Amino acid sequence: MPNPTPQALTPKAVAPVRRRRAYVESLTPELFVPSPVRPVRAKLRWLAADTQVMPHSHPWGQVAISTTGVIRLTVSHGSFIVPPSRALWIPPGVEHTVTMVEDADLRTLYFHQPPGRCGPKALDAQAAGSSDDGGAWRQCRVLEVSGLLRALVREMPTEPDGDTAPAAEALWREQHLSALIRDELARAAAVKLGVDLPHDKRLRHLCEAVLADPTRHDTLADWARNTGASPRTVARLFRSELGSTFTQWRQQVILAKAVSLAAGRMPMGQIAAELGYSASAFSAMVRKSVGQPPGRFLGQHLPPPAP
Repeated sequence: MPNPTPQALTPKAVAPVRRRRAYVESLTPELFVPSPVRPVRAKLRWLAADTQVMPHSHPWGQVAISTTGVIRLTVSHGSFIVPPSRALWIPPGVEHTVTMVEDADLRTLYFHQPPGRCGPKALDAQAAGSSDDGGAWRQCRVLEVSGLLRALVREMPTEPDGDTAPAAEALWREQHLSALIRDELARAAAVKLGVDLPHDKRLRHLCEAVLADPTRHDTLADWARNTGASPRTVARLFRSELGSTFTQWRQQVILAKAVSLAAGRMPMGQIAAELGYSASAFSAMVRKSVGQPPGRFLGQHLPPPAP
């Protein structure tokens, strides 16, 4: 795939100062188990930038959404950037790690999944006796978040299970919110914001470095210097493990980085410059890559998140 020519990139002489990463465990998921009676459960947790939730998995479906701040979710085969304008669906049983790219108001939704079915509408399909059409939901998916879905998520109760069941009126309201959330999520458009990751340790090390700072080097030779492999070997590994060239793969990382910058309301021209592109080259690259104008892809057509 040809790539629009970016502005010349200059390797950075000094790496940015990073705070020490903090590691935390998943917050008591056993107190938020979804069920046929309570098919969607919600958790709320504020986490500081560069905090990482340790690898874990659940036997139910999950949606990660940040109403403020950007999060990054990593699974064995890929990495996903999730700004407030997007949400990430995680199928049952998929081990994942969540990292706060910036201070984030992290909301997690757990979805009851009947045996053999998958997706936000799995419970409805079971009740209707229809066949399982959840194939697309058996993999991680980044989804656009409508204003309605964002409002519904904010209204979901986030109290953990306790000694007493919720009052009848509270349960009735939660069930109605859950039904609307499942329907709105099923209608959400999928967005290509995932970045595939390899299994080869040398290539994985390089890819993690690009994810951390995609503009640090300009050429594959520079990126390959500390991998213990030649640029030719690295190029071959990209084709065999990821099915793309290094340039194509790095472009996906740049798109994800652009989404992260846009979440902070950075102007389009400044985003382009930050990533080493002229404004026109950046716009052309986004349109060719995702088939959307930059403003829509970056979520800048949305109103600022509510306080």
